[in-house]
Amino acid sequence: MLDTLPLLNRLDFPPIRRRALETLQVNLTYQCNQRCLHCHVNAGPTRTEAMSDAVIADLYQVLDAHSVKTLDLTGGAPEMHPRFRDIVRHARAEGIEVIDRCNLTILSEPGYEYLAEFLAENKVQVSASLPCYSRDNVDQQRGDGVFERSIQGLLQLNRLGYGKPGSGLELNLVYNPQGPSLPPPQAALQADYKAHLQEDFGIVFSQLFTITNQPIARFGSTLASRGQFNDYMQLLRDNFSAANLPGLMCRNTISVDWRGHLYDCDFNQMLDLDMPIIAKDRPHLRQLATQTLEGLPIATRDHCFACTAGQGSSCGGVIS
Repeated sequence: MLDTLPLLNRLDFPPIRRRALETLQVNLTYQCNQRCLHCHVNAGPTRTEAMSDAVIADLYQVLDAHSVKTLDLTGGAPEMHPRFRDIVRHARAEGIEVIDRCNLTILSEPGYEYLAEFLAENKVQVSASLPCYSRDNVDQQRGDGVFERSIQGLLQLNRLGYGKPGSGLELNLVYNPQGPSLPPPQAALQADYKAHLQEDFGIVFSQLFTITNQPIARFGSTLASRGQFNDYMQLLRDNFSAANLPGLMCRNTISVDWRGHLYDCDFNQMLDLDMPIIAKDRPHLRQLATQTLEGLPIATRDHCFACTAGQGSSCGGVIS
């Protein structure tokens, strides 16, 4: 993908370096029960890539060796990995916060009826994709019937206490724009979400995170096929804000793919841009258990402008 899409070069984005490691974002599998237009992972029902037991053992070693505060589990649908529950239990036993990046429809898939209660019992933070509070917009981006199943998933989580003040169960929603545009102001959109979901369905949630679409993988290919890629890249460049550089998530987060290889972020993982650390082989979890990365450079390309445009963008929403 790096070679087939224009303008993804190495020169323009300012150099940045790592701070202390706080978060491991682990891509357990590319398998997913959905196939969304904006998905930068190209996940779907036919993908078979999944983390092996040997790599999971390496993951446990890193969690034990480093002062990792958060284990961020993603995919695909991370819950479809057969060891998902084991990994969650291990991290929680170590006092590590766990985030499940949930697409909501997995909660109603046959064989996953246990999932919502398991997440609540282990106080897993749920970060759920819901690109709009409108049925038509959600189904257009994520597939027919997804909105209805997403609403049912949110109601199920609410019944368990998720999103309710004082419950200790955090439920955050994630918004992606429908097309080649920047997200609207996060605070105003959050207020709209809360009002509409409460009025229409009685749904409550903790926070809304707005995330800028990355010009890579499935979304990048769609832009290129429509002749919109260059215009979108120019939009990201024109809205660059240096004030967002200190808060970039890649500065304290490491992305791990299903093979255990290390990347500066999930987007670099999809572009196969290795972390620029000194190693004989490709950077791997096995090396991370004994290595400190603070102060090392971060691999950047033009797609990094998506994280620094406007309000900024991270897996935790806006930066500034």
